[in-house]
Amino acid sequence: MMAWIAALPWIDIAEATQDTFIMLGASMTLTLIFGLPLGVLLFLTGKRQLLDAPIFYNTVSFLVNVFRSVPFIILLIVMMPATEFLTGTTIGIPGVIPPLVVGAAPFFARLVETAFKEVDRGIIEATQAMGATTRQIVLGALLPEALPGIIAALTVTAIALVSYTAMSGLVGGGGLGDLAVRYGYHRYQNNVLIVTVLLLLLLVQCLQMTGDWLVRRFTRR
Repeated sequence: MMAWIAALPWIDIAEATQDTFIMLGASMTLTLIFGLPLGVLLFLTGKRQLLDAPIFYNTVSFLVNVFRSVPFIILLIVMMPATEFLTGTTIGIPGVIPPLVVGAAPFFARLVETAFKEVDRGIIEATQAMGATTRQIVLGALLPEALPGIIAALTVTAIALVSYTAMSGLVGGGGLGDLAVRYGYHRYQNNVLIVTVLLLLLLVQCLQMTGDWLVRRFTRR
């Protein structure tokens, strides 16, 4: 057992873990920046909502569904020209951030829209009756009420991004997925593959536990 542990490339494992955290942190930040406003827009322009706009909503909703339905590994390949244009490379951490965001932001936006739909309609009507603007309604009523749902959506999206970062190893994206491919698949080092899987499972578990705690913390009783 000690020999099995000693044979592990700990430096490479540490670097791969760090790369995974960087990819996850950067992509989650950008997903939040782009996905949250998109989800708010989807909600506001939906049927019988504050900015009811059927044509606009159907168009944006269709695009969101398209990007959500494309498997991430295909998205990685399809986006290579755009990724190279934006970052100057298609490999490493910079080379996977754009497809990670494009894959996750529509997914997160749809979850945000669902979280807003679960807010009591009476709260919106009450703030409207007080003369609040759309911006005031969103910031002062909808966001606080939907916050637990948004945090839950962010947790689900973060866990999905962990699997996306692992898949990015197939195209040299770095991180634990790349380590698993290089050592576990090409070199048949099963010990590295097992450790990689355990680290990914631990990361997912930590994200889920943190997300659950935050949802309980911000749920209004």
